[in-house]
Amino acid sequence: MGEVFDYTGCLQIAPLLYELFYISISSNLPPRCVMKWLFSLLLVLCLSCTSNTIEEATYEADIVIYGGTSSGVVAAVQASRMGHSVLIVGPDRHLGGLTSGGLGWTDSGNTEAVGGVAREFYHRIWQYYQRDDAWKWQHREEYRNRGQGTVAMDSSEQTMWVFEPHVAEHVFDTWVQEEGVDVYRDEWLDRESGIIMDGGAVSSITMLSGNTYKGRMFIDATYEGDLMAAAGVSYTVGREANATYGETWNGIQVGVLHHRHWFMEDIDPYVVPGDPSSGLLPRISPDPPGIKGDGDHRLQAYCYRMCLSNHPDNRVPFPRPAGYDSTQYELLVRVFESGWRESFDKFDGIPNRKTDTNNHGPFSTDNIGMNYDYPEASYERRAEILQEHTTYQQGLMYFLSNDPRVPEEIQTQMREWGLAKDEFIDNNHWPHQIYVREARRMVGAYVMTEHDVLGAREVPQPIGMGSYTLDSHNVQRYVKPDGFVQNEGDIGVRPDAPYRIAYGSIIPKEGEATNVFVSIAMSSSHIAFGSIRMEPVFMILGQSAATAASQAIQKGVAVQEVNYEELREQLLADKQRL
Repeated sequence: MGEVFDYTGCLQIAPLLYELFYISISSNLPPRCVMKWLFSLLLVLCLSCTSNTIEEATYEADIVIYGGTSSGVVAAVQASRMGHSVLIVGPDRHLGGLTSGGLGWTDSGNTEAVGGVAREFYHRIWQYYQRDDAWKWQHREEYRNRGQGTVAMDSSEQTMWVFEPHVAEHVFDTWVQEEGVDVYRDEWLDRESGIIMDGGAVSSITMLSGNTYKGRMFIDATYEGDLMAAAGVSYTVGREANATYGETWNGIQVGVLHHRHWFMEDIDPYVVPGDPSSGLLPRISPDPPGIKGDGDHRLQAYCYRMCLSNHPDNRVPFPRPAGYDSTQYELLVRVFESGWRESFDKFDGIPNRKTDTNNHGPFSTDNIGMNYDYPEASYERRAEILQEHTTYQQGLMYFLSNDPRVPEEIQTQMREWGLAKDEFIDNNHWPHQIYVREARRMVGAYVMTEHDVLGAREVPQPIGMGSYTLDSHNVQRYVKPDGFVQNEGDIGVRPDAPYRIAYGSIIPKEGEATNVFVSIAMSSSHIAFGSIRMEPVFMILGQSAATAASQAIQKGVAVQEVNYEELREQLLADKQRL
């Protein structure tokens, strides 16, 4: 039980108390009477400022899921369907993570690899857009039926892979209501002392609110892997050296330029062009990039997947954020001066004249180098990082729309766009989820590497499939030996075919937590995670984790002892594609 002192009553009665006190001392009453007045005033003050009691509650379920991401929701749906009590608890205020947080242009890869409950999600999206009232800002016939490597609306399969954020959230909210899953939002794990272990198993997790959640099995469905880390499970952050797992595309990749996210022209990095003594422009690291193939602590960049609209009645002009500093974008001015004009190449269309706007080009929405300490940071520090990313990205859009140094054709076209008025309404139309492309990654019973993704070895005990390109966004921006600026870390290597994902990659190794699954921050090298880290795959792994959790409960065994053949049989029965 926690005590919170409530000053509301004090504030409301303060003027009256002051008046009574003034009357008492100005009425020439004897000292004894004045003392009685003061005592009465004190009594009233105490009564008006009584403390409110907050009950710290304990909740219990067979399966406790930490994280309301798409993976967490799918895990909850599967657990419920298998007859288990299940709850979702986590810091999220909105269900769905990035799927409902702006990433509506699904990184689908080969859609044939997506089965089970994940495929049901995309079927429910398709069903929603069959409604006439789903098309408020454009006619259905006006929508370009284009997705990422596939059609957006696949009528033959009754799936839809491109959608608005609020539609995805509607599907997730409806799902948990249908399954009777209790959701506890805005609950932050006490990462210091909130994990109680009993014989190698997590018995309960406690939030900063004081609420405790007990379970027989736990699934960490957060992008950060906070529960996993607090439970003492092994993990890593950053890029492994290529030598660690005998890879080619891991580690520092100086000189490797795969996408169009690098400086194609010679761009001077100095405040005074040609004068290193004048200092570097903002957002360029003074540190050397390191040796190709070596490991480092750095992370691929984060950004917000903005939902923009060019419909005059559903458009909010880009705001000028507090702390806006136009000098942060001087490097982009020099890119424009070089002739670059690709600002709108990742305004990917979603229904109702909206976009899922992603990073594109050498200087864009990816906030390169500003997230390195995010995975291990305190909640307070993470909040600072998120605010810095918000200020940077909102400032970038304001800059493109208003700064006279931006080419007129870019500025004019940018002003036709704005934040979608009917999205993220409770957050000033800004996404509630940043794109955490990578944070902690478990070092589990099996580590997925590029060898698995590229089909160079047989993956044991598959529980789902992936198919997307080995994809890492830029990790750092540095000065080359020739004195010009360049980005590093952007990789794109396409597998020849969909690949299997091992059961061992979502469970801790022997001797560590015996009742914990990790469906997002799973066991993978940096570059293999670059392919696995797609939202459909996280949903697939959520379903498989919940299925294995159910079987572990039924058999009374540790997650490391689940019978794979029985797990495989159940996954196939539930239409998972292996």
